[in-house]
Amino acid sequence: MKKELQVFIPMNRWPADDRPREKLISKGASLLSNAELLALLLGTGNKNQSALDLSKQVLALSNNRLAELSCKTLIELQKIKGIGEAKAIVIIAALEISRRREAEQPIDKARILSSADAAQLIQPLIADLPYETFNVMHLSRNNTLLKTEQISKGGVSGTVVDAKIIFKSAIESLASGLILCHNHPSGNLQPSQEDIKITEQLHQAGKLLGIQVYDHIIVSSKGFFSFADEGYIK
Repeated sequence: MKKELQVFIPMNRWPADDRPREKLISKGASLLSNAELLALLLGTGNKNQSALDLSKQVLALSNNRLAELSCKTLIELQKIKGIGEAKAIVIIAALEISRRREAEQPIDKARILSSADAAQLIQPLIADLPYETFNVMHLSRNNTLLKTEQISKGGVSGTVVDAKIIFKSAIESLASGLILCHNHPSGNLQPSQEDIKITEQLHQAGKLLGIQVYDHIIVSSKGFFSFADEGYIK
């Protein structure tokens, strides 16, 4: 039996109801699939694939999970035939905008009353990053979030934490309390001995300066770990 030859038809020759651009105009962005939205960002496919087919390949690279896709590098994306540097940059930029938008929403005048509140705010910022980053939340006397500041970033297994930088910034922002935050790219939420050591050091330093270190939150895409909840900070 002869194998039936499939004829490639460019997207601009598809029926209007099947084209992502026209669907967005007539029905709204919320009704488009992830693949269709990504196809709009890519703009074009290649000589054998439509932008939609190409977007499906990109999503398959990360098991159709946007959170996993946001961890892909330029080099990893460019391994897909039809994804050059320009298209890879567009994908990464769009996902970074999404990450920042998600993180921005609840931060305005947020009050942090529990470890879960802190984790909810910091996870969109750092949980899916492929490298470790250390951040500090500055709190007012009534636990209103003043700002979140990145102190350092490093490799997949660690980053440098400088107490002088942390407390200099806290004093300048007139913070009454701090919540330390960092991510574990491996997904393992258990603290290392170094994590425990630096937490205790910063907690004691804060006491001397009258700035309470309330908690240290470790996050990943799988959840969070709270030093305060687990009895490491009292």
